[in-house]
Amino acid sequence: MSTHDKLAGCGVSRRDMLRIGAGGVGFSVFGGIGPVPAVFGRASEATAASTSGKILVVFEWFGGNDGLNTIVPYGDSMYYKHRPTIGIREKDVLKIDAHFGWQKSMGGMKRMYDEGKVAIVQGVGYAQPSFSHFTSMSFWHTGAPNGGNEYGWIGRTATALDPAGARPNMIVNVSDSQSLAVKAENHVPLVFLDPTKFQRAAFAQERAALDLLDAQTAPLGAAHAYAVEVTRSAAQASEVVRLAWSKYKGKDNVDLRLLDLDKVAALIDADFPTKLYYVPLRNSLFDTHVNQAAPHDRQLEYCSDAISGFFQEMKRIGRADDVVMYVHSEFGRRVPENTSLGTDHGTAQVNFVIGNAVKGGMYGAPR
Repeated sequence: MSTHDKLAGCGVSRRDMLRIGAGGVGFSVFGGIGPVPAVFGRASEATAASTSGKILVVFEWFGGNDGLNTIVPYGDSMYYKHRPTIGIREKDVLKIDAHFGWQKSMGGMKRMYDEGKVAIVQGVGYAQPSFSHFTSMSFWHTGAPNGGNEYGWIGRTATALDPAGARPNMIVNVSDSQSLAVKAENHVPLVFLDPTKFQRAAFAQERAALDLLDAQTAPLGAAHAYAVEVTRSAAQASEVVRLAWSKYKGKDNVDLRLLDLDKVAALIDADFPTKLYYVPLRNSLFDTHVNQAAPHDRQLEYCSDAISGFFQEMKRIGRADDVVMYVHSEFGRRVPENTSLGTDHGTAQVNFVIGNAVKGGMYGAPR
């Protein structure tokens, strides 16, 4: 079955996929299960059906990545008309075909694309778009634009896989605070940034009371029992996370700059049971309102190299066939450059789905 056939088989039209915000992200990972929107739900379907440890890694590029200067339409004269200064010139493009090419700093992802392991999904947006970073990202986190869903799409995927929450550590969120995307009804995500300091966070004023509750041998009520169980699970998980990180060889390789994907690699290498990883990019340079060229170029290079290095690690540890990565931002940028040689908040964006199981190529069109 072709990739395009699989898209059609999701029960959602290509136009609808583009409209609701994940156009074509479903190739071999996404479609409808339970409350999860169809384009996100096939992650649940594929993972639930698998007994071989399939894993989804979401890499969030916060800031509003400029898709037109990422996958460059160098063959379109209108692109240069609207971007006479910041438009990427043909000589600086890693060509895909006679019309599109990768930004020159993205050699790592370009090589993976040439190997058929990267799907480029253009024109990804949703109806009634918000130009607020935080409102738009909340829509991406829930997978329900303008819907106000309480739980994130990753959290709902975990629920679809394991409704009772019996399987521990289904979700890992590599961040200094929990993302809405991983909020789940019956699953408690592991949230950490530094594996060596992974422990329950609390204000100093709360610590004594929490320690007293932890010391109780018999639960004082249902809420206390739940808190004790969460604390116990977190303590056990934190020990495993620290051990996995201490044994991970990739962290000692100075040539591997994986951003926070190295924590994911360490846990996968240690056979941690997580099937759903969510990694927001820190210190993003994607909000490029002023003098866009240099910072955007650097940010794309860092991200491209990190993704390429991560999959090199997956190959080294023998898990390359098990992992698929989904990359998105909260929105794209407007077509015309502004007077500050940057770009302002736009609507549709470019997404990437990456891995050995992906049918590579280009899907959709810039919007």
